[in-house]
Amino acid sequence: MTNKRDTIICHAGRHPHENHGVVNPPVYHASTITFPTMEDFETRDGLPYQSAKYGRSGTPTTFAFEEAITALHQGFRTVAYPSGLAAITGTLLTLLENGDHLLMVDTAYAPTRKRLCGWLLARTGIETTFYDPAIGAGIRDLIQPNTKVVYLESPGSLTFEMQDVPAIAGVCRATGVSTVIDNTWSSPHLFQPLTHGVDFVIEAATKYVIGHSDAMLGTSTVATKKHYQALKSAANSIGFSAAPDDCYLAARGLRTLSVRLERHQKNALRVAEWLLGQSQIERVLYPALPDDPGHELWKRDHSGASGLFGVVLKPAAKSAVAAMLDGLELFGMGASWGGFESLVIPAYPAPLRTATKWPYEGPTVRLHIGLEDPDDLIKDLKAGLDRFESARS
Repeated sequence: MTNKRDTIICHAGRHPHENHGVVNPPVYHASTITFPTMEDFETRDGLPYQSAKYGRSGTPTTFAFEEAITALHQGFRTVAYPSGLAAITGTLLTLLENGDHLLMVDTAYAPTRKRLCGWLLARTGIETTFYDPAIGAGIRDLIQPNTKVVYLESPGSLTFEMQDVPAIAGVCRATGVSTVIDNTWSSPHLFQPLTHGVDFVIEAATKYVIGHSDAMLGTSTVATKKHYQALKSAANSIGFSAAPDDCYLAARGLRTLSVRLERHQKNALRVAEWLLGQSQIERVLYPALPDDPGHELWKRDHSGASGLFGVVLKPAAKSAVAAMLDGLELFGMGASWGGFESLVIPAYPAPLRTATKWPYEGPTVRLHIGLEDPDDLIKDLKAGLDRFESARS
């Protein structure tokens, strides 16, 4: 198989000759799986690739999707989960137990920080320390004897700071600490963390992989058989099971990932560059911009940018932000992203930080730039900024 990502996107996980010539792997629904002999039944443990003793372990639809994601990441295997948060939870519960210590990036996806670290892991006796995303190789100073995992997200999906992933991964490899990264912003097309030394790559396939805002799915991809066996066993034990219909939609969405992301980046850069010149804007948070603090890391490690970025507005009351957002016509107000449509939400980074301090006083807005005509999006945002300016005057 080629290592060219566009070709992998089109072909990985498809086996038409095994499905009567059908181009896309069909949807297999299953709970019960039967076997011709007792020996076959007793030797099937659900761990080998494309093997399941019960439907919870997956169906050929699941395995085809997992195969495609694995190929893009140049990994060993992938486990599919019913959501991105389920993939994060399943992976961390695989690696951590009572008495362990987790280093979590201070810019993590809010449900990871609040629901998982702040509630679930805490009540199971797992300690979490949050760290500065810019720490790089300095992460070694925070590693304790009971530190088992360092968790990364680069860029952060709310404030978009980049991390030096190879530097952190190198320290962790040398000290025997596992690394886990949320790679949803980039998708498996724009960044392959396994090739930079990371152990587990998590993505919410809900976002760019599915691409149409109509299904939820998560993935965790690993580089070794040992990690896969632990991950799959834990997923089965907890009861995580990705629905075959959602895996089908994800595999279908994957085939256009490259062309969609190319357009998302083109549109996002156009809008972000326009926003830089607006008087109501304090800063645009987008590592693809040359003046962004994380630009050089992004340029070094990534092959492109997605359509998600943030904007810090000049100081104003919450009512001014509402005036801007409530009147937008093309931007839906929704917490997700990665679909074909443009979205916007107000963001509140300051209260979430503990290891670092959010340096801006003005309100923050997160934008997902979809596949619409960028001139129309700019026109909509201009009217919104005019309303913002009027409301803060």
